[in-house]
Amino acid sequence: IEKELANCEPEKRYDQRLQHSKPVLELFLVWLKEINEVCVQKSHLGKAINYCLDQWETLNNFLLDGRLEIHNNRAERSIKPFVIGRKNFLFCVTPRGADASAITYSVVESAKANGLKPFEYIQYLLRQLPNSTSQELKKYLPWSEDIPEHCRTLKTK
Repeated sequence: IEKELANCEPEKRYDQRLQHSKPVLELFLVWLKEINEVCVQKSHLGKAINYCLDQWETLNNFLLDGRLEIHNNRAERSIKPFVIGRKNFLFCVTPRGADASAITYSVVESAKANGLKPFEYIQYLLRQLPNSTSQELKKYLPWSEDIPEHCRTLKTK
């Protein structure tokens, strides 16, 4: 269902989810409750069923708004560099070094999330920011329309 709705407007996605996904989830909930009655609670299956039942409201959040994604893959991908770099942070030596690493990661991931090429975007920032006033900073944010085209070639989902 979600593959078919990937390029739809949020309103249509919302309506289609209510029509197609909600009944499937309702049947799944009935099955979970039935199997939970006969399942050994301390078994792996019992724990999985109880976890699903405990998270039921959260699992259904995607039905509330067509703009919501059914998964969190984008968020998971955006934090992956932080997870990979976690051990590298041990070698930052000083708090200022750790701050610099965190800022760099944040700028790179924000650039990617906004369809910018991180290397070109950072080059642009390093050339422009030294000559800018604090009142001009908004035009350098990754979602600003003032960012030049040569920085904007990544495609975002």
